[in-house]
Amino acid sequence: MFLGCVCQLPGLHAIEAECRQGALRKRIGPLSEDALRYALERGDPAALLDLGCRLARRLKRNGVLVSDWSRGRVVAALDGIEIARSYCRCCPRCSQRTVERKIHGETVACTQYYHRIVVLTVVSSSFAIPLGLRFQSPGEGEVACGLALVKELAERLGRRFLDVLVADALYLESSFVEALEALGLDWVINLKDNQPLLLAAARRLTARGEDLHQDSGEEQLWLWHEPAVEWPVANRTVRVVETKRRKMRRRVTIVEQRGRRQPVKQTVEEESTDFYASNIELGAIPPRFIHQLGRSRWSIETPLFQTMTTDCHLKQASVHQSHPQALVVLTMIRLLAYLLTQVFYQRQVRPRWGRRAPGFCALARQLAYWFLVPGFDSS
Repeated sequence: MFLGCVCQLPGLHAIEAECRQGALRKRIGPLSEDALRYALERGDPAALLDLGCRLARRLKRNGVLVSDWSRGRVVAALDGIEIARSYCRCCPRCSQRTVERKIHGETVACTQYYHRIVVLTVVSSSFAIPLGLRFQSPGEGEVACGLALVKELAERLGRRFLDVLVADALYLESSFVEALEALGLDWVINLKDNQPLLLAAARRLTARGEDLHQDSGEEQLWLWHEPAVEWPVANRTVRVVETKRRKMRRRVTIVEQRGRRQPVKQTVEEESTDFYASNIELGAIPPRFIHQLGRSRWSIETPLFQTMTTDCHLKQASVHQSHPQALVVLTMIRLLAYLLTQVFYQRQVRPRWGRRAPGFCALARQLAYWFLVPGFDSS
Protein backbone atom coordinates (compact mmCIF):
# COMPACT_ATOMS: atom_id res chain seq x y z
CA MET A 1 0.00 0.00 0.00
CA PHE A 2 2.85 2.38 0.80
CA LEU A 3 4.57 1.81 -2.55
CA GLY A 4 1.25 2.20 -4.34
CA CYS A 5 0.69 5.54 -2.62
CA VAL A 6 4.25 6.64 -3.43
CA CYS A 7 3.55 5.91 -7.11
CA GLN A 8 0.30 7.91 -6.69
CA LEU A 9 -1.94 5.04 -7.75
CA PRO A 10 -5.57 6.09 -7.22
CA GLY A 11 -6.95 3.07 -5.37
CA LEU A 12 -6.81 -0.60 -4.43
CA HIS A 13 -7.97 -1.75 -7.85
CA ALA A 14 -5.09 0.09 -9.54
CA ILE A 15 -2.58 -1.29 -7.00
CA GLU A 16 -3.85 -4.82 -7.65
CA ALA A 17 -3.39 -4.32 -11.40
CA GLU A 18 0.15 -2.97 -10.92
CA CYS A 19 1.03 -5.92 -8.67
CA ARG A 20 -0.14 -8.41 -11.29
CA GLN A 21 1.08 -6.86 -14.55
CA GLY A 22 2.58 -3.43 -13.88
CA ALA A 23 5.22 -1.51 -11.96
CA LEU A 24 4.90 -3.51 -8.72
CA ARG A 25 4.90 -6.95 -10.37
CA LYS A 26 8.60 -7.67 -9.72
CA ARG A 27 8.80 -5.92 -6.37
CA ILE A 28 5.58 -7.24 -4.77
CA GLY A 29 4.04 -9.92 -6.97
CA PRO A 30 0.39 -10.91 -7.44
CA LEU A 31 -1.78 -9.49 -4.68
CA SER A 32 -5.56 -9.23 -4.74
CA GLU A 33 -7.69 -6.25 -3.83
CA ASP A 34 -9.46 -8.37 -1.21
CA ALA A 35 -6.14 -9.16 0.48
CA LEU A 36 -5.27 -5.45 0.61
CA ARG A 37 -8.68 -4.59 2.07
CA TYR A 38 -8.38 -7.42 4.62
CA ALA A 39 -4.97 -6.15 5.78
CA LEU A 40 -6.10 -2.52 5.94
CA GLU A 41 -9.17 -3.35 8.01
CA ARG A 42 -6.90 -5.06 10.57
CA GLY A 43 -4.17 -2.44 10.53
CA ASP A 44 -3.16 -0.52 13.64
CA PRO A 45 -3.53 3.29 13.35
CA ALA A 46 -1.51 3.77 16.56
CA ALA A 47 1.49 1.99 15.03
CA LEU A 48 1.31 4.22 11.94
CA LEU A 49 1.11 7.31 14.14
CA ASP A 50 4.19 6.13 16.07
CA LEU A 51 6.03 5.69 12.78
CA GLY A 52 5.10 9.22 11.74
CA CYS A 53 6.31 10.55 15.09
CA ARG A 54 9.66 8.78 14.70
CA LEU A 55 10.05 10.38 11.28
CA ALA A 56 9.15 13.80 12.71
CA ARG A 57 11.75 13.51 15.48
CA ARG A 58 14.42 12.58 12.94
CA LEU A 59 13.47 15.52 10.71
CA LYS A 60 13.75 17.85 13.69
CA ARG A 61 17.20 16.49 14.58
CA ASN A 62 18.27 17.13 10.98
CA GLY A 63 17.11 20.74 11.17
CA VAL A 64 14.35 20.41 8.57
CA LEU A 65 11.49 21.85 10.66
CA VAL A 66 12.77 25.42 11.08
CA SER A 67 13.73 28.27 8.78
CA ASP A 68 15.12 31.79 9.13
CA TRP A 69 11.76 33.56 9.17
CA SER A 70 10.45 31.45 12.11
CA ARG A 71 13.36 32.61 14.33
CA GLY A 72 14.24 29.05 15.35
CA ARG A 73 10.69 28.16 16.38
CA VAL A 74 8.82 25.07 15.17
CA VAL A 75 5.45 26.35 13.94
CA ALA A 76 2.54 24.01 13.22
CA ALA A 77 -0.86 24.69 11.64
CA LEU A 78 -4.12 22.92 12.45
CA ASP A 79 -6.83 22.57 9.82
CA GLY A 80 -9.52 20.18 8.60
CA ILE A 81 -10.65 18.82 5.24
CA GLU A 82 -13.54 16.65 4.04
CA ILE A 83 -12.89 13.34 2.28
CA ALA A 84 -14.87 10.37 0.96
CA ARG A 85 -18.05 12.23 -0.01
CA SER A 86 -20.76 9.93 -1.34
CA TYR A 87 -24.52 9.69 -1.77
CA CYS A 88 -24.64 5.89 -1.52
CA ARG A 89 -21.50 4.48 0.12
CA CYS A 90 -21.26 4.88 3.86
CA CYS A 91 -19.91 3.28 7.02
CA PRO A 92 -20.85 3.47 10.73
CA ARG A 93 -18.35 6.30 11.29
CA CYS A 94 -19.72 8.52 8.49
CA SER A 95 -21.13 11.95 9.16
CA GLN A 96 -24.18 12.88 7.11
CA ARG A 97 -26.12 15.91 5.98
CA THR A 98 -28.98 16.76 3.64
CA VAL A 99 -28.03 18.58 0.43
CA GLU A 100 -29.91 19.52 -2.70
CA ARG A 101 -28.78 18.09 -6.04
CA LYS A 102 -30.22 17.85 -9.51
CA ILE A 103 -31.35 14.42 -10.73
CA HIS A 104 -32.76 14.26 -14.28
CA GLY A 105 -33.28 18.01 -14.21
CA GLU A 106 -35.17 18.06 -10.92
CA THR A 107 -33.82 19.41 -7.62
CA VAL A 108 -34.23 16.87 -4.83
CA ALA A 109 -32.99 16.63 -1.24
CA CYS A 110 -30.47 13.83 -0.77
CA THR A 111 -28.46 12.49 2.14
CA GLN A 112 -24.73 12.97 1.66
CA TYR A 113 -22.21 10.88 3.62
CA TYR A 114 -18.70 12.15 4.30
CA HIS A 115 -15.71 12.00 6.61
CA ARG A 116 -13.75 14.94 7.95
CA ILE A 117 -10.14 14.77 9.11
CA VAL A 118 -8.02 17.25 11.03
CA VAL A 119 -4.31 17.44 10.15
CA LEU A 120 -1.48 19.00 12.18
CA THR A 121 1.25 20.23 9.84
CA VAL A 122 4.61 21.92 10.41
CA VAL A 123 4.65 25.15 8.36
CA SER A 124 7.91 26.70 9.58
CA SER A 125 9.93 24.47 7.23
CA SER A 126 10.58 25.21 3.57
CA PHE A 127 7.75 22.80 2.67
CA ALA A 128 4.71 21.57 4.59
CA ILE A 129 5.41 18.51 6.79
CA PRO A 130 2.30 16.72 8.16
CA LEU A 131 2.76 15.30 11.65
CA GLY A 132 -0.48 13.37 12.01
CA LEU A 133 -4.20 13.27 11.39
CA ARG A 134 -7.36 12.35 13.26
CA PHE A 135 -10.79 11.38 11.94
CA GLN A 136 -13.64 13.46 13.26
CA SER A 137 -16.40 11.35 14.84
CA PRO A 138 -20.08 11.96 13.99
CA GLY A 139 -21.36 14.79 16.16
CA GLU A 140 -17.84 15.84 17.19
CA GLY A 141 -16.74 19.39 16.45
CA GLU A 142 -13.60 20.18 14.51
CA VAL A 143 -12.15 22.15 17.44
CA ALA A 144 -12.57 19.21 19.83
CA CYS A 145 -11.08 16.83 17.26
CA GLY A 146 -8.12 19.15 16.63
CA LEU A 147 -7.44 19.57 20.34
CA ALA A 148 -7.47 15.79 20.84
CA LEU A 149 -4.93 15.46 17.99
CA VAL A 150 -2.65 18.12 19.47
CA LYS A 151 -2.74 16.47 22.90
CA GLU A 152 -2.03 13.02 21.45
CA LEU A 153 0.94 14.26 19.42
CA ALA A 154 2.25 16.28 22.37
CA GLU A 155 2.20 13.11 24.47
CA ARG A 156 4.04 11.11 21.81
CA LEU A 157 6.49 13.78 20.62
CA GLY A 158 6.99 15.63 23.90
CA ARG A 159 5.66 19.01 24.94
CA ARG A 160 8.78 20.83 23.73
CA PHE A 161 8.58 19.50 20.18
CA LEU A 162 6.35 22.38 18.96
CA ASP A 163 6.65 26.06 19.88
CA VAL A 164 3.79 27.85 18.12
CA LEU A 165 0.41 26.70 16.79
CA VAL A 166 -1.49 28.69 14.17
CA ALA A 167 -5.11 28.10 13.18
CA ASP A 168 -8.18 29.59 11.53
CA ALA A 169 -10.76 31.71 13.38
CA LEU A 170 -12.87 28.61 14.08
CA TYR A 171 -10.35 27.61 16.78
CA LEU A 172 -10.44 30.94 18.64
CA GLU A 173 -12.27 29.65 21.71
CA SER A 174 -11.31 30.26 25.32
CA SER A 175 -11.24 26.54 26.19
CA PHE A 176 -9.04 25.75 23.19
CA VAL A 177 -6.42 28.44 23.85
CA GLU A 178 -6.34 27.57 27.55
CA ALA A 179 -5.61 23.95 26.64
CA LEU A 180 -2.80 25.07 24.31
CA GLU A 181 -1.24 27.22 27.02
CA ALA A 182 -1.47 24.30 29.44
CA LEU A 183 0.66 22.36 26.94
CA GLY A 184 3.20 25.21 26.89
CA LEU A 185 2.35 26.33 23.35
CA ASP A 186 2.20 29.86 22.00
CA TRP A 187 -0.61 30.47 19.52
CA VAL A 188 -1.64 32.78 16.69
CA ILE A 189 -5.26 32.46 15.51
CA ASN A 190 -7.22 34.47 12.95
CA LEU A 191 -9.79 36.83 14.45
CA LYS A 192 -13.12 37.04 12.62
CA ASP A 193 -16.83 37.52 13.26
CA ASN A 194 -17.17 34.43 15.45
CA GLN A 195 -15.70 36.56 18.30
CA PRO A 196 -17.67 39.79 17.76
CA LEU A 197 -16.78 41.51 21.06
CA LEU A 198 -13.04 40.95 20.63
CA LEU A 199 -13.18 41.96 16.96
CA ALA A 200 -15.11 45.15 17.75
CA ALA A 201 -12.61 46.09 20.49
CA ALA A 202 -9.70 45.45 18.11
CA ARG A 203 -11.26 47.64 15.41
CA ARG A 204 -11.81 50.50 17.85
CA LEU A 205 -8.22 50.40 19.08
CA THR A 206 -6.71 50.17 15.59
CA ALA A 207 -8.79 53.01 14.16
CA ARG A 208 -5.72 55.24 13.99
CA GLY A 209 -2.55 55.64 12.01
CA GLU A 210 -0.65 52.47 11.21
CA ASP A 211 2.39 51.37 13.22
CA LEU A 212 4.19 50.03 10.16
CA HIS A 213 4.02 50.62 6.41
CA GLN A 214 6.16 48.65 3.98
CA ASP A 215 6.24 48.99 0.20
CA SER A 216 8.22 46.33 -1.66
CA GLY A 217 7.03 47.38 -5.11
CA GLU A 218 4.79 44.38 -5.74
CA GLU A 219 3.14 44.47 -2.31
CA GLN A 220 2.22 47.10 0.24
CA LEU A 221 1.65 46.25 3.89
CA TRP A 222 0.03 48.34 6.63
CA LEU A 223 0.19 46.97 10.19
CA TRP A 224 -1.48 47.96 13.47
CA HIS A 225 -0.40 46.44 16.80
CA GLU A 226 -2.21 46.38 20.15
CA PRO A 227 -0.40 44.44 22.92
CA ALA A 228 -3.43 44.12 25.24
CA VAL A 229 -7.00 43.95 23.94
CA GLU A 230 -9.78 42.90 26.32
CA TRP A 231 -11.42 39.56 25.45
CA PRO A 232 -14.62 39.56 27.55
CA VAL A 233 -15.64 35.98 26.75
CA ALA A 234 -12.36 34.58 28.10
CA ASN A 235 -11.96 37.25 30.83
CA ARG A 236 -8.43 38.08 29.74
CA THR A 237 -6.41 40.24 27.35
CA VAL A 238 -4.72 39.12 24.15
CA ARG A 239 -2.33 40.64 21.66
CA VAL A 240 -3.97 41.72 18.39
CA VAL A 241 -2.33 42.56 15.07
CA GLU A 242 -4.28 44.00 12.13
CA THR A 243 -2.78 43.93 8.66
CA LYS A 244 -3.89 45.38 5.35
CA ARG A 245 -2.21 44.04 2.22
CA ARG A 246 -2.39 45.35 -1.32
CA LYS A 247 -0.74 43.28 -4.04
CA MET A 248 -0.72 43.12 -7.83
CA ARG A 249 -1.47 39.65 -9.22
CA ARG A 250 -1.83 38.11 -12.65
CA ARG A 251 -5.28 36.60 -13.08
CA VAL A 252 -7.04 34.86 -15.95
CA THR A 253 -10.42 36.46 -16.71
CA ILE A 254 -13.00 35.61 -19.35
CA VAL A 255 -13.80 38.47 -21.75
CA GLU A 256 -16.00 38.83 -24.82
CA GLN A 257 -13.99 39.31 -28.02
CA ARG A 258 -15.74 39.33 -31.38
CA GLY A 259 -18.69 37.47 -29.98
CA ARG A 260 -16.56 34.74 -28.36
CA ARG A 261 -15.59 34.22 -24.74
CA GLN A 262 -11.81 33.97 -24.40
CA PRO A 263 -9.44 33.76 -21.41
CA VAL A 264 -7.18 36.79 -21.02
CA LYS A 265 -4.40 37.36 -18.50
CA GLN A 266 -4.80 40.62 -16.65
CA THR A 267 -2.99 42.34 -13.79
CA VAL A 268 -5.42 43.06 -10.97
CA GLU A 269 -4.98 44.67 -7.58
CA GLU A 270 -5.96 42.53 -4.61
CA GLU A 271 -6.58 43.96 -1.18
CA SER A 272 -7.12 42.00 2.03
CA THR A 273 -7.49 42.83 5.71
CA ASP A 274 -6.71 40.34 8.48
CA PHE A 275 -6.83 40.33 12.26
CA TYR A 276 -4.68 37.99 14.36
CA ALA A 277 -5.01 37.24 18.08
CA SER A 278 -2.03 35.82 19.94
CA ASN A 279 -0.47 35.23 23.35
CA ILE A 280 3.15 35.55 22.15
CA GLU A 281 5.41 37.81 24.20
CA LEU A 282 7.30 39.68 21.50
CA GLY A 283 9.97 41.46 23.54
CA ALA A 284 12.40 42.83 20.97
CA ILE A 285 10.72 40.95 18.10
CA PRO A 286 8.78 43.27 15.76
CA PRO A 287 4.97 42.79 15.55
CA ARG A 288 5.31 41.84 11.89
CA PHE A 289 6.35 38.39 13.17
CA ILE A 290 2.72 37.80 14.22
CA HIS A 291 1.65 38.57 10.64
CA GLN A 292 4.23 36.12 9.28
CA LEU A 293 3.03 33.41 11.65
CA GLY A 294 -0.61 33.97 10.71
CA ARG A 295 0.15 33.91 6.98
CA SER A 296 2.13 30.68 7.33
CA ARG A 297 -1.15 28.79 7.85
CA TRP A 298 -1.80 28.96 4.11
CA SER A 299 1.02 26.44 3.61
CA ILE A 300 -1.40 23.73 4.72
CA GLU A 301 -4.02 24.72 2.13
CA THR A 302 -2.38 24.77 -1.30
CA PRO A 303 0.88 22.80 -0.99
CA LEU A 304 -0.54 20.08 1.29
CA PHE A 305 -4.29 19.64 0.83
CA GLN A 306 -4.36 20.53 -2.87
CA THR A 307 -1.39 18.31 -3.75
CA MET A 308 -2.69 15.40 -1.71
CA THR A 309 -6.13 15.77 -3.28
CA THR A 310 -5.06 16.11 -6.94
CA ASP A 311 -1.95 13.90 -7.00
CA CYS A 312 -2.20 11.61 -3.97
CA HIS A 313 -5.98 10.93 -4.18
CA LEU A 314 -6.66 11.89 -0.57
CA LYS A 315 -10.41 12.26 -1.06
CA GLN A 316 -10.88 8.99 -2.94
CA ALA A 317 -12.33 6.33 -0.67
CA SER A 318 -11.02 3.09 -2.17
CA VAL A 319 -12.21 1.20 0.91
CA HIS A 320 -15.25 2.63 2.60
CA GLN A 321 -18.43 0.56 2.50
CA SER A 322 -18.49 -1.49 5.74
CA HIS A 323 -14.72 -0.95 6.25
CA PRO A 324 -14.28 2.13 8.47
CA GLN A 325 -10.95 0.99 9.93
CA ALA A 326 -9.54 0.32 6.48
CA LEU A 327 -10.25 3.91 5.40
CA VAL A 328 -8.45 5.28 8.47
CA VAL A 329 -5.37 3.13 7.87
CA LEU A 330 -5.34 3.88 4.13
CA THR A 331 -5.49 7.64 4.76
CA MET A 332 -2.64 7.46 7.29
CA ILE A 333 -0.51 5.46 4.82
CA ARG A 334 -1.21 8.07 2.14
CA LEU A 335 -0.05 10.79 4.54
CA LEU A 336 3.18 8.91 5.34
CA ALA A 337 3.84 8.28 1.64
CA TYR A 338 3.34 11.98 0.88
CA LEU A 339 5.66 12.98 3.74
CA LEU A 340 8.59 10.74 2.76
CA THR A 341 8.23 11.43 -0.97
CA GLN A 342 8.16 15.18 -0.34
CA VAL A 343 11.27 14.99 1.86
CA PHE A 344 13.07 13.02 -0.87
CA TYR A 345 11.88 15.42 -3.56
CA GLN A 346 12.64 18.67 -1.70
CA ARG A 347 15.95 17.61 -0.10
CA GLN A 348 17.45 15.37 -2.78
CA VAL A 349 15.87 15.84 -6.20
CA ARG A 350 15.42 19.61 -6.45
CA PRO A 351 18.83 20.63 -5.01
CA ARG A 352 20.68 18.25 -7.39
CA TRP A 353 18.67 18.82 -10.56
CA GLY A 354 17.93 22.53 -10.16
CA ARG A 355 15.70 23.90 -12.91
CA ARG A 356 15.72 20.54 -14.67
CA ALA A 357 14.02 18.88 -11.69
CA PRO A 358 10.79 17.06 -12.59
CA GLY A 359 7.52 17.93 -10.93
CA PHE A 360 6.24 16.07 -7.88
CA CYS A 361 3.78 14.05 -9.98
CA ALA A 362 6.46 13.25 -12.57
CA LEU A 363 8.73 11.95 -9.79
CA ALA A 364 6.03 9.45 -8.79
CA ARG A 365 5.90 8.10 -12.36
CA GLN A 366 9.70 7.85 -12.43
CA LEU A 367 9.69 5.88 -9.17
CA ALA A 368 7.17 3.48 -10.69
CA TYR A 369 9.52 2.91 -13.65
CA TRP A 370 12.41 2.24 -11.26
CA PHE A 371 10.36 -0.44 -9.49
CA LEU A 372 10.35 -2.36 -12.77
CA VAL A 373 14.15 -2.72 -12.64
CA PRO A 374 15.31 -6.04 -11.10
CA GLY A 375 17.53 -5.72 -8.06
CA PHE A 376 16.33 -2.23 -7.24
CA ASP A 377 17.47 -2.49 -3.61
CA SER A 378 21.08 -3.21 -4.55
CA SER A 379 21.41 -0.58 -7.29
